[in-house]
Amino acid sequence: MGAPHRAAAAAAAAMLTVALAPVPAAAGPDAPLKKIKAGSWIIADADTGEVLAARNPHKHFLPASTQKVLTAVTLIPLLGGDTEITPTRESVEPEGTKVGMTPKLSYKSADLFRALLMASANDAAMTLTLPQGGMRPTLDLMNAEARRIGARNTLAGSPNGLDVDLGLDVRTQYTTSYDLALILRAGLAEPEFVEYASTVHAKFPALRPAKVDKKTKKKIPAKQYMMPIYSHIRMLPGESQQYKGFIAGKNGYTNAARQTFVGAAERDGRRIVIALMKAESLWDNAKALFDWGFANAGKVEPVDALVAPSAAATADPSDPARREAQKGSGSKDSDSNDNLLLGAIGGGFILAGVGVLLVRRRPTATD
Repeated sequence: MGAPHRAAAAAAAAMLTVALAPVPAAAGPDAPLKKIKAGSWIIADADTGEVLAARNPHKHFLPASTQKVLTAVTLIPLLGGDTEITPTRESVEPEGTKVGMTPKLSYKSADLFRALLMASANDAAMTLTLPQGGMRPTLDLMNAEARRIGARNTLAGSPNGLDVDLGLDVRTQYTTSYDLALILRAGLAEPEFVEYASTVHAKFPALRPAKVDKKTKKKIPAKQYMMPIYSHIRMLPGESQQYKGFIAGKNGYTNAARQTFVGAAERDGRRIVIALMKAESLWDNAKALFDWGFANAGKVEPVDALVAPSAAATADPSDPARREAQKGSGSKDSDSNDNLLLGAIGGGFILAGVGVLLVRRRPTATD
């Protein structure tokens, strides 16, 4: 073979080698997801239930304050917004975040739900257990509600998400990103829940303590007033991490659980729900999950589906059937340390004259 022919053949071989090379990870649509440093996450269509992508969606983790979504979803139908509740000394003195309550006042349940979901108030969570007879009966209701929804990998050990402070660990209190998506989807069906969880700032009852005027020496009696409270959710309108179309959500943090989050957003008639567990950072990861969901919904093959709630979901809140556990299917905890599920988009190889070969990714360790 002459030199010109050898050169042409070598050039053709080089072109074919390049054409058969894998698509660089940075060029794939799933690249942003591979940068997320978290133990578990999920992206799903809130309406169809299609799971678009996930990592370790059924692996057990501590919930931190995302637990309060289940507390609210369970108790809002039972208490409504006008139930008057007088806290106890014990209920207003839990560890962690508090809104500042007193047994000297009674509070409407609507105010407590706002404090619970906006300010992540652990004292509000504990006070909301009182009408049911305390924490144990309330936890029974919460766990029954989780099963009814289909969140069968959830075990509530507290109404507020505290863990180590209450002697709880992942064996005695846990949930999954899949279950958090189910629980928030149930919340989205409750208008009161959406109202409370989407409120940016509100007024909460408080009591100015009695004191003695230094000048007149007269006693100034205690007086009730309304103090401002603000949401911890930075993706709401006007907040520092405002996200277009954000509906509602709940964040959480403990030293043991790390950053946790569940949220929903809507654009162009499509609602995306995400959940994130044991994450190193929060708002940047949440934005990446939402962005990927809206960019790829309708374009990827679903990798799973959120189980539909039982028929009890449409029952009257006072009907005992609502409290029954769902006996439908559920998913077991995954033993994989990196169970990554991505829809059929990107990946594959470029073939000369053919284009991109789409390959559905099975749950395998990829990172």
